[in-house]
Amino acid sequence: LLLSVAAGRAQVQQEPSAETTEGSGISINCSHPNIQPNEFIQWYRQFPGRAPAFIARIHKGSQELEEPSGRLSVAADRRSSALWLARPGQRDAAVYYCAVGD
Repeated sequence: LLLSVAAGRAQVQQEPSAETTEGSGISINCSHPNIQPNEFIQWYRQFPGRAPAFIARIHKGSQELEEPSGRLSVAADRRSSALWLARPGQRDAAVYYCAVGD
């Protein structure tokens, strides 16, 4: 199972790709060191041949996700966030984007 990740905006950085086996949890990390106090962290995923689809929006703390199954967490200083996929399967193979904005 290949889970691809890509940067959604120039002010965020992500690893170019991440891999896991089916059912083994994986963390997709995003760095946004210049985030402003009023900005939210947003995550999207894009399946092949489809438009990006919104996953979640968060300002601080952590948030449980139903789809995809897992959790979205923000570091205490808000300079990074992580999307944890708890039980990834073939249905979760996609490009994952993070972005920041108000």
